Amino acid sequence: MTFRALPILFALLLPSFAWGACADLAYRQFDFLLGDWNVATAEGKLVGHDHIEKAYGSCVVQEHWTSVDGGTGGSLSIYDMSRKRWHQTWVDSTGTLVVLEGGVKDGGMLMTGDMLQDGKHVQDRMSWTPKAGKIRQLWETSADGGKTWQIIFDVYYSKG
Repeated sequence: MTFRALPILFALLLPSFAWGACADLAYRQFDFLLGDWNVATAEGKLVGHDHIEKAYGSCVVQEHWTSVDGGTGGSLSIYDMSRKRWHQTWVDSTGTLVVLEGGVKDGGMLMTGDMLQDGKHVQDRMSWTPKAGKIRQLWETSADGGKTWQIIFDVYYSKG
């Protein structure tokens, strides 16, 4: 093989190296969230639509949210192999930033994080639990170090 052939060989092998980087089964733990979803309250009131797909060489779970009132947002979630934890960053059209980390728990996903809200330290806890063809997403916050929790968002995803 000549030196000139090395760049061509590298270009041909690059896609397989990229896939190999995220081929571990841990990167598929959040795949139950993939798809197009109608998102509604427990009472059935539609609050929005979510499109969730794999991105960046199937290493990332990317979310595209649109609420019924026109708000938009999205998240990027990735498994951090070095720390054996999932990481999610959420941003939206209201300027909200939520950074969470966690992992698989009781057949679903549980992530937690901290943020400043009106100058006060607040903890976030978010879970996604698949059950009977739907997924429940529950977002709670605590302003007292986790002693009490307030529900911010409690919805059910169904295939749209």
